[in-house]
Order: sequence, then structure tokens, then C-alpha cells
Amino acid sequence: MDAKSIHQFTVKNAQGEEVDLKQYEGKVLMIVNTASKCGFTPQLTAMQELYKEYKNQDFELLAFPSNDFLGQEPLSSEEAARFCILNYYAEYPIFEKTNVKGSNASELFQFLSNKELNGKISSVPRWNFHKYLIDKNGQVVDYFYTTTSPTSNRVKNKIDKLLNKNE
Repeated sequence: MDAKSIHQFTVKNAQGEEVDLKQYEGKVLMIVNTASKCGFTPQLTAMQELYKEYKNQDFELLAFPSNDFLGQEPLSSEEAARFCILNYYAEYPIFEKTNVKGSNASELFQFLSNKELNGKISSVPRWNFHKYLIDKNGQVVDYFYTTTSPTSNRVKNKIDKLLNKNE
């Protein structure tokens, strides 16, 4: 197993069922920590737009609700998923409410945010809607701060580059 791959992790979906991230081998991923009561919550619309545009091109968007920033995700995992689906028509996978920073951060987010673990970047989420970009081999290749829209040209250009079959 590649020690620098997210495919080594198992996480739980919003319903509490285990999901092996190995199932995403061969896909470009964007992993985002979300919150329902944040000023950036409208980015859920852009996340759905991005997902719809790329979902048939070996791309997957994974949302992880988190209450790590000023209690902006008071909902349970299932309620947060329902919120995203009902209010923002989310079709992408939504996972269990997760700690994304500090000593209580999940193993996945420790890996995503620590260059010593992922071999590429160090970027701990500073707020909700921090985005990590993962290549088809499960390696962390880039990140985008909260203020970067999921549908920005910068994000789409990186995804397009990772999806290019010639690389």
C-alpha cells in the first residue's frame, strides 16, 4: 500500500456506514470540509455545479461536515447531509461529521494537512470549505482556501490537468 495515498483510509458516511476510500482509485477527488451555518455555505451550490460538470469524467467530490469553526455545523451527520441535499441539491457523497484540525482531527484530515504524512503539502483548514485536490493515485496534490470558489478557473484548470489522460 502506498503510504502517501488517501486510499489507505476508511471513513464513515453520514449514515455511519464504513466507506473504503480505495473505491476512489483512478479518480480525481476534491475533499471539502463543509458547514451549514457558515457565511461560505452558499459554496454548496458551486460544489454541486462542479460535481455535475465533472462527475462523468473520473471525478468525485467528497464533503465532510465539520463543527471545528465557531460551532457552524450544529447538525448531526445525517441532518447535515439532508441539509445539503434539500437546500443545495447535493448529489456528491457526504460523510460523517468530522474534526478537521487540531489534536482531534480525523486520521484522513491529519494526512491531508500534513506534508510529513502526505509527502506534498502542509495546509490545515483555517475555516470551513477548505478544499484538497487529490490525483488518481490518491496523492494530495493541491489545496484551495475557503475563499476560492469550487467553480473558479483556478480549480477547474487543476482538475482538467489531473484528468488529462496523457499525463
